[in-house]
Amino acid sequence: MMGRYWEQPAPPGLAGAVACLWRIEMSGPGEHRVLPDGCMDLIWMDGAVYVAGPDSRAFLATLGPGQLVTGLRFRPGAAPEVLGVPAAALRNQRVRLEDLWPGSTMTQQVAEEPDPAIALAGAVAPRATQPDFALQVVLTRLRAGSSVAATADALGWTERALHRRCRDAFGYGPSVLRRILRFRSALRLAGQGVPFATTAARAGYADQAHLAREVRALAGVSLSQLIQAQLPSGANRSTPTPSGSRTTA
Repeated sequence: MMGRYWEQPAPPGLAGAVACLWRIEMSGPGEHRVLPDGCMDLIWMDGAVYVAGPDSRAFLATLGPGQLVTGLRFRPGAAPEVLGVPAAALRNQRVRLEDLWPGSTMTQQVAEEPDPAIALAGAVAPRATQPDFALQVVLTRLRAGSSVAATADALGWTERALHRRCRDAFGYGPSVLRRILRFRSALRLAGQGVPFATTAARAGYADQAHLAREVRALAGVSLSQLIQAQLPSGANRSTPTPSGSRTTA
């Protein structure tokens, strides 16, 4: 990517719902690969606010020279409570906020502020809620490799109820969510220099070949290519353009 990407912590009081604020400033034209992570974002781009839904596959964003994009990344499961829309309804989508909130003045509010990311946080603050404890249990157990049946049983839910809650909160069912969380875990390990075979074992893959297939399916490129692409900017997720079909889980 021809440009800089950086993040800053969520403002005080929003850390439960917001993972970070971020910004991309392009020095030249470039393509940015946005990886699935179970998160949703609010994005200020080209004078409008967009919602980036949860991705189930990599999304390629083409950004132009001099383009500045800022955003707010929700924690997994937090955005639907703020937006009032089930996450599954926005899966693999980028939509204007006005399409979800007709008559919203957020775009005008953000445009009037010198820091769009802080303005987005201010607009989100009145609607943000504390994390749902049950959903945090789901994330913790699936990240640790728990089966769908065992996760549902731990919460006293049926598997059907777990599937419904996951789709509403995260955008996909528990099996897909677990697959994405495992992918993110592998990406973090490999990014720290852990050998790929060891990464596969520690992340819960059957072997290195299984890891390679999953990375290719979710990211569209090999693990080596992902690690090399991350080195210049240090970013593990990027900003999507608002059209097309994308954190941090």
